[in-house]
Amino acid sequence: MPTLDDVLEHIGEFDRFQKQTFFVLCLLSAAFTPVYVGVVFFGFTPEHRCFSPGVVELSQRCGWSLAEQLNHTVPEWGSHGAAYSSRCSRYEVDWNATGVSCTDPLGSLVGNWSSVPLGPCQDGWVYDYPGTSIVTEFNLVCEDSWKLDLFQSSVNVGFFIGSVIIGYMADRFGRKLCLLITVLINSVSGVLVAFAPSYTWTVIFRLIQGLVSKGGWLTGYVLTAEFVGLSFRRTVGIIYQLAFTVGLLILTAVAYVLPHWRWLQLAVTLPNFFFLLYHWCLPESPRWLITQKQNDKAMEVIKRIAKNNKKQLPPSFQNLKSEDEDGEKLKPSYLDLVRTPQIRKHTFILMYSWFTSSVLYQGLIMHMGLASGNIYLDFLYSALVEFPAAFILLLTVDRIGRRYPWAVANVMTGGACVVTALVPDTLYWLKMTAACLGRMGITMCFEMVCLVNPELYPTSLRNLGVLVCSSMCDIGGIMTPFIVYRLAELWHELPLVVFAGIAVVGGGLVLLLPETKGKTLPETIEDAENMHRQERRKENTIYLQILTSGAVPKKNTTSHC
Repeated sequence: MPTLDDVLEHIGEFDRFQKQTFFVLCLLSAAFTPVYVGVVFFGFTPEHRCFSPGVVELSQRCGWSLAEQLNHTVPEWGSHGAAYSSRCSRYEVDWNATGVSCTDPLGSLVGNWSSVPLGPCQDGWVYDYPGTSIVTEFNLVCEDSWKLDLFQSSVNVGFFIGSVIIGYMADRFGRKLCLLITVLINSVSGVLVAFAPSYTWTVIFRLIQGLVSKGGWLTGYVLTAEFVGLSFRRTVGIIYQLAFTVGLLILTAVAYVLPHWRWLQLAVTLPNFFFLLYHWCLPESPRWLITQKQNDKAMEVIKRIAKNNKKQLPPSFQNLKSEDEDGEKLKPSYLDLVRTPQIRKHTFILMYSWFTSSVLYQGLIMHMGLASGNIYLDFLYSALVEFPAAFILLLTVDRIGRRYPWAVANVMTGGACVVTALVPDTLYWLKMTAACLGRMGITMCFEMVCLVNPELYPTSLRNLGVLVCSSMCDIGGIMTPFIVYRLAELWHELPLVVFAGIAVVGGGLVLLLPETKGKTLPETIEDAENMHRQERRKENTIYLQILTSGAVPKKNTTSHC
């Protein structure tokens, strides 16, 4: 009984049809970037200080520079010293009073500097930023700064819930239908975010975006793996993620041109409506159709692929059918992810790997303090480091395999975290080099878990398995700010030490997974359970073919079998 991979070998594993389909799905991958990391620009927190009535007029009358104005009218920022102006308190004096001195305004108002009363920013804030963000529009600073964390957490909560729901939908009702629904909801909710009248509605619409956007991105990832042949599976998987990195570069450029967050939100959302054209240009996954006993529809898709690739479908493959022709249509179940021993092991290890990748990927960015300099250049540099990681994987995963590069990347990330933590700040070049190696290593881990996850689950569970396991990525995203900022209060480098331990454990666990290099995607639960025995079965199959060909082995040559 030929499998779909056997058919693709004859009609094209990655020919014209697959290339066109892959290109339009890569556009979807790039468009996911603003939802995942757009908070860097949407929620940018610029330098700010309390607005005090009368200060601007006094500054103009006295001819002060901005530095002089801050020195005379803004209190120090607690223990940070005179070099830092307070962001959340102001002098409770009347700057509009007559006779205020330009050389010592506080002294002329209260006499003794030490007795000047301080109060909260009752009249709002002044932001040193030419554009706008949700922080500047809704004043998410000082006692309301936690609302920015809630804004970001709402996306990750949406990712987590959506991963489970969308994963089930894609395996139950089909990849294409699920993809179109998520695209529509993501597009509409993204526009609503841009026109949200208040902070509360912004968070609600952002949560809805999170519910569908990541599920749609991962459904597209599964489709890329199911449309192409075995020998091209890893390449399209890595390039699909590389399209996300290209999206980072595009987002940086668009955010630089549009520094106002509502216009930026519209600019990155409206192109998503074009993805509704997938209804006409993207077919359903033939692998999914076969598992659902829709063999006629699967054959229609296969014939369409052959026609577009200008190949002839061999007559022996005209009546493609599933291995279990008389069985019932397969329905995915969450219990199937833990019911059998091998799939259960794969599920737990992959969940930890997703969690590790998320915590370290986001945590290293936070710890490097990228927002301390030029936000656009910092974001650009953090994106560029991901390109060499992808190229390294392209050169190694089909030569060496999946497990060993994955384990080495985890260990390299852990080692780089330790070096970054222990190297003194005086050796800045070494510290930054180690930090970049850590970022490159965890990027490789992220891309590897995306590649291997769909390869370890049967077709009926593939989308559900990917989305349930990747939901731990969202749990990691919710926890990362607390790991970084709370531990840094004890010791600035303590988060890096924790990251190192997490990464090394992850490197050991991935070695317990079966190697998927050169193996066909499992079609049934039995195939997935027997993946670790597949190589041994291959050896036995070759030996039996030799026997049936009439070549009888000698007695002294059979002892090794």
